[in-house]
Amino acid sequence: MSHETTETRLSETTFPVTDRNRVKRLHERGSYDRAVVYPILDAAFLCHVAYAIDGQPFATPTIHWREGDTLYWHGSSASRMLRHLKGGTPACLTVAHLDGLVLARCGFNHSANYRSAMCFGTARIVEEPEEKARALSALVDRFYPGRDATLRASTTQEVKATMVIAMPIEDASAKVRAKGVGDDEDDLGLPIWAGVIPVRTVLGAPETSPHVPAGVPVPDGLGIYALGAPLDEALLAAQRMYEAAD
Repeated sequence: MSHETTETRLSETTFPVTDRNRVKRLHERGSYDRAVVYPILDAAFLCHVAYAIDGQPFATPTIHWREGDTLYWHGSSASRMLRHLKGGTPACLTVAHLDGLVLARCGFNHSANYRSAMCFGTARIVEEPEEKARALSALVDRFYPGRDATLRASTTQEVKATMVIAMPIEDASAKVRAKGVGDDEDDLGLPIWAGVIPVRTVLGAPETSPHVPAGVPVPDGLGIYALGAPLDEALLAAQRMYEAAD
């Protein structure tokens, strides 16, 4: 691992601390533990993947999913950027959740509660047909456990038009803030409101397509996406169900 420092892996439960994943600012918020990093990844539907092509940086929002220590995402086979991954290229995948707005008595001390993860590795195009077919099935079943088997099979042309990218995680780190206002002691008596405004993304009621025949119910398996359920908790439940069925 070219970026690894002389620090050795503490255990299989943690990622090695390297020059590229080391949390350098507010390091007390950082973690290299898989038990911290993975739930942050799994609780998100979207990520941003960054890499450089001919010296030009790109950051692409996309759907991602995780299997063990490997991250996957997909895109169009017509994508000029993704075709550059054919031989493998260094990439960085990030996820962030906003959990609260933190208002202090001074602008300098305003902040946010959040969970974030940053993962590094070498991204490659999945070309082996069996691996690609399994990954495309996982793209559905990871978020909607058991659904892929109920769907029309993708055509050869549809599979050909879709590119799947895999990135084994070489090193990663998480950074989390989950606390109240960090006012200076001298500001505590000022008659200015301060506090935390929690932020949550919750699910709405399913809106059935007008082309669904009468009498076709919402699948029982979508119960984890119930009205009012927090999205991050539903995605974590889907991940657990997917792993249990694997």
